[in-house]
Amino acid sequence: MNWLLDYNPVLLALMATLFTWGLTALGSAMVFFFKNINRKVLNSMLGFAAGVMIAASFWSLLSPAIDMASAQGEPGWVPAVIGFLSGGAFLYLVDRLLPHLHLGLEIDKAEGIKTSWQRSVLLILAITLHNIPEGLAVGVAFGALASNPDAGALAGAVALAVGIGLQNFPEGAAVSIPLRREGFSRLKAFNYGQLSGVVEPIAGVIGAYLVLTITPLLPYALSFAAGAMIFVVVEELIPESQSGNESDLSTIGAMFGFATMMVLDVALG
Repeated sequence: MNWLLDYNPVLLALMATLFTWGLTALGSAMVFFFKNINRKVLNSMLGFAAGVMIAASFWSLLSPAIDMASAQGEPGWVPAVIGFLSGGAFLYLVDRLLPHLHLGLEIDKAEGIKTSWQRSVLLILAITLHNIPEGLAVGVAFGALASNPDAGALAGAVALAVGIGLQNFPEGAAVSIPLRREGFSRLKAFNYGQLSGVVEPIAGVIGAYLVLTITPLLPYALSFAAGAMIFVVVEELIPESQSGNESDLSTIGAMFGFATMMVLDVALG
């Protein structure tokens, strides 16, 4: 895997986020086989996704940010706290402004600026919203290779991309299958489902480029991505995974998701 270090970090970020987008598309393709998704299965998958994102926020983002800041001679917690809270604040503002609708809710529960947009559009925007920090996190992790070009850092970035990709699969299905129930054709539901993930390569390239051009801000950028991801987990994934009477399954899914991401990061990184 060391040969990857010869490539530009922005190019690596693009390749990694195209992979995560591909997993979203693969999950969306489930609409060709199923018209409905069992609530137990959906809760388990959303819980798994939440667990992956929580683990990735610490192992792949916050912990390296603290180490980098300490190596630069400043208290490690300073950029970690500032970046983390800034990431959450950014997603809070986007959440307040961008019209979107969480899974399982009626259209009158839509958040953000009030619009007359259709329920299906609002559902897509909800998933698109929390794909932004995922793409940003992968991009920042690969951008960090410019200042720390070793195999361990590369393996950690790859582990993060794999973990995000794994949790994108259920997210793709969670968009396309409900759209099918809304009356969309299978092809349209698939197209809209995979489209929700197209923001990841965009955010990934932006994150990697910013890190390359403003290297001293790297610990802040990593922490920013972690804060944005945790905001999404607490605001969206956990509440959605706990709906219905199958909350235990979502909790178990979150435990397995966290363990999976932890193993990926520690074993590879």
